[in-house]
Amino acid sequence: MLVTGFPAGMFQTNCYVVAHDDARECVVVDPGQDAAAPLAGFLDERGLVPTAVLVTHGHLDHVWNVREVCETYSVPAYIHPADRGMLTDPASGIGPTMAQFVAGMEFSEPERIVELADGDVVTEAGIEFTVDHTPGHTRGGVVFRAVADGSTPFALTGDTLFQGSIGRTDLPGGDHEQLLQSIADRLLVLPDETVVLPGHGAATTIGTERTGNPFLVGLSESR
Repeated sequence: MLVTGFPAGMFQTNCYVVAHDDARECVVVDPGQDAAAPLAGFLDERGLVPTAVLVTHGHLDHVWNVREVCETYSVPAYIHPADRGMLTDPASGIGPTMAQFVAGMEFSEPERIVELADGDVVTEAGIEFTVDHTPGHTRGGVVFRAVADGSTPFALTGDTLFQGSIGRTDLPGGDHEQLLQSIADRLLVLPDETVVLPGHGAATTIGTERTGNPFLVGLSESR
C-alpha cells in the first residue's frame, strides 16, 4: 500500500495520499494551505486519481485547499459535523489573533459533503477507514484508522497526537481534559505497532508514544 505525505504551507501541515499498490484510485487527507499544487504534481506523476478528501478536523491549516481539491477531481469531502462550519468560517476555529491571516478572504465548502460519525467505516479507493471521534483539539476532530498490506495498522491522527506531543487546546473548541480522554479511549487501546501519521511532524507508533510521550505519562486506556 502507498501511504505518503508531505508538509505544506506556512504551518507545514502534512497532506497524505493513501492508495493500494498499483491502483489508480487514492484518497487525499487534509489538503491544507498550498497543498493543491504539489498534490497535483504527485498525483500526475504516480497516475493517481482521488475518490475523496478526508478531513481530520476543521482548522484552516488542514482544510485550506479542501474545496479546490474536491472541485478539481469532482470528489466529496468527509468531515465531522461539529467542525463543518470552519470550512466557510475558518476564523471561528482559530481565534481573533490568528484570524488576521484570513481577514477579508472568502471561503466556501465543497459541493459534496459527507458528515462523519463515530464508528463510521468509510470505504474509498478500495480502502476501509474506521472513524474515531476524538474531540479535544477541536469539537469535531476525528482519527482515520486503516490497515496497510493486510497487516500493518495505521492511524491518521490529525492534531490529536504527535510524535512526542499532543494537540493544542487553547483555541475555540479545545478542551485539554477531553483531548487526553480521547487519546486514552481511542488511541492507547490500539496495538503498539500501529503507525501514527500526524498532522504535523514525523510519523511514530502508538508503542513509542505510550512509553515516551511526556504528555501521556500516567495516562492509560483505563483513565
